[in-house]
Amino acid sequence: MIDWKSKLTSRKFWAAIAEFVTMLIVALGGSQETAVQVTALIMAGASVIAYIIGEGLIDAAHANTVIVAADDEVETKDNEDNGEG
Repeated sequence: MIDWKSKLTSRKFWAAIAEFVTMLIVALGGSQETAVQVTALIMAGASVIAYIIGEGLIDAAHANTVIVAADDEVETKDNEDNGEG
């Protein structure tokens, strides 16, 4: 199965996409200037996508840490209420 999070944050993946599109534009008769502009747009979009996914993963990890800490606190309180503390 393809790990899309890893692919979408990979600079090599986006460089390969940009190169393919650039060569396609030139092969179909487009100007080099157009190819360069499209490549720049693809790489800018890739940066935004990588940033969004990266921040999402960080937020998810932080949310899991908070939940685990909250669960530990609840378990500690339950143990004290049972006369174990």
